[in-house]
Amino acid sequence: TDVPSFSKIARSYLIHIGSLDWTKINPDIFGSMIQAVADDEERGALGMHYTSVPNILKVLNPLFLDDLRERLEEAGDNPRKLLNLRNRIAKIRVFDPACGSGNFLVIAYKEMRSIEAEINELRGEADRRTEIPLTNYRGIELRDFPAEIARLALIIAEYQCDVTYRGQKEALTEFLPLDAMNWITCGNALRLDWLSICPPTGTGVKHHADDLFMSPVDQAEIDFENEGGETYICGNPPYIGSSKQTKEQKGEIRQLFETKGVKYKNLDYISGWFWLAADFCRSTKGAAAFVTTNSICQGEQVFLLWPSLLRQDIEIFFAQEAFKWANLAQNNAGVTCVVVGIRQKSTGRKFLFFDDQRKEVRRLNPYLLDFDDVFIPRHPVSVSALPRMLKGNQPTDGGNLILSPAERRDLLSTAPEATQFIRALYGSKELIDGLQRYCVWVEDEDAQDAGSIGEISDRFERVKEARLKSTAESTRRRAGDSHRFIQIQDYGKKAIVVPEVSSEKREYIPCGLLDDQAISTNKLFTVYDPEIFVFSICSSRLHRIWVETVCGKLEERISYSNVLGYNTFALPKLTEKNKEDLTRCAKDILLAREAHFPATIADLYDPEKMPADLRAAHDRNDEVLERIYIGRRFHNDTERLEKLFERYTKMTTKVGAA
Repeated sequence: TDVPSFSKIARSYLIHIGSLDWTKINPDIFGSMIQAVADDEERGALGMHYTSVPNILKVLNPLFLDDLRERLEEAGDNPRKLLNLRNRIAKIRVFDPACGSGNFLVIAYKEMRSIEAEINELRGEADRRTEIPLTNYRGIELRDFPAEIARLALIIAEYQCDVTYRGQKEALTEFLPLDAMNWITCGNALRLDWLSICPPTGTGVKHHADDLFMSPVDQAEIDFENEGGETYICGNPPYIGSSKQTKEQKGEIRQLFETKGVKYKNLDYISGWFWLAADFCRSTKGAAAFVTTNSICQGEQVFLLWPSLLRQDIEIFFAQEAFKWANLAQNNAGVTCVVVGIRQKSTGRKFLFFDDQRKEVRRLNPYLLDFDDVFIPRHPVSVSALPRMLKGNQPTDGGNLILSPAERRDLLSTAPEATQFIRALYGSKELIDGLQRYCVWVEDEDAQDAGSIGEISDRFERVKEARLKSTAESTRRRAGDSHRFIQIQDYGKKAIVVPEVSSEKREYIPCGLLDDQAISTNKLFTVYDPEIFVFSICSSRLHRIWVETVCGKLEERISYSNVLGYNTFALPKLTEKNKEDLTRCAKDILLAREAHFPATIADLYDPEKMPADLRAAHDRNDEVLERIYIGRRFHNDTERLEKLFERYTKMTTKVGAA
């Protein structure tokens, strides 16, 4: 190929970087650089999140590195055991089907070289050449530039390890000329056959080129130097919820799941990687683990994905509980993640990791709990025969039916007769933070009278314009009745309300009571004309733990759902005495709140400032409800969940049998 032309400045840069000590360049920096230079739209569309070394090790250590280190410790100075372990390491294949700039592969390679070097030291062969081939570290990457960077990063990592363990002279001897074999595939991982890229046995097509950057990046089939080893799949695939997927991405998910009988339309994009990894594990010796948003193990995703993925032959063998995302990149991803490891069912040990601790467990279900597999779908009605809970009323009005206190005051100063058309409005913020908002609320038969008020008429017109501009046909059809909210569930009754989203730091979900003149928005779930004991149940520790487990989260905040959290909450059959006791507890909670007026719910339920009388009222409520379940208080949240899952299973199995 032709030598590229360099400007004077480019030449000076080239000379300068040639003088740097590249043994001190961490290949990990490439992922950070690529994420930093990518624009927001590209990062979002591709679900691009560079992974830091600590987060990579949360995957690699329990996936296979911990086992290798344990085997090394067991081997001691036994030459035969050390040799067997070294031979095993040389055969291991690491495969990242969303490899980006190759950080998982690089860290895996460097960690395994470190273990190999320790083996060589113990065997008195410290200067021995490595038997770990780079070509056993394979990846798939959608974009060609990161794919090439991944290959370069591995080459740099190999050179650095050779310098560290064998010396610079030996390292340079084997570093140049660069090998042009192409073991990183550029392509769409959800449309490729992973077994052809990283087959358990055999080789495939050899491909060589004249230099590193000229080999076609969509051809990765080359010889494996060592046959018969384990394959470990790892990585950080894209996080894209169903509502944010492009048409092409939805097509990829459909292609994977449609013929398998899986209801795929609401699946997260990363589900495709878990599905293909499970299929790969069925055909090979090894395991797989991915960093993923915690949504994959919460709410509806569990019921949609995991029953078909696990079947009878795949199991979750380790998991890292939710942690905040952090890396060295300039544009950090604002997500909460978990790590999930899967393999063929075995008698091997299973672990749950949390707060830098490791706990051995008997099993791990898709909620990442030490319980049997239970898959909780949406339920249209309560399994415990609780009164119906609805989502609040949705305006879809461009903000034009909503009034601030100042706007309400101005309207009434010019048109006092408008007071009959204004009601207090409550969403999550109004309930929790004590904010005040109002809405224009007009019955169909009063639309003409309300429209005769100039300010209200103007607002109706703006609502109409906003709805006509909507991309949703159903919204455009409602432009004609611009005096009303677009979805009205119920109103005009007293109601218990539960916020759609609330802080995970609170010990209880902050429920509320509204009078019959208040309007609840779609940011609240609402039980109309309720018996007050329902407030007691929704305000309990038991209910919070259940909702936190089976409903999806928004980042780490509790995301409530009537069909997943309220309707699936399994209660014992309540006697009239039980209901009376719970009603008294509910009233005690409300009285304790009232005693601290005008403190907001946010103030009262701050875990560090919660008033003693309110905490005592909640504690009494918890004791009464828990004694209904088991005759005593539960010892901890684990015991609470065990009982709730057990009761849910019994109640739904009985319903199914009937």
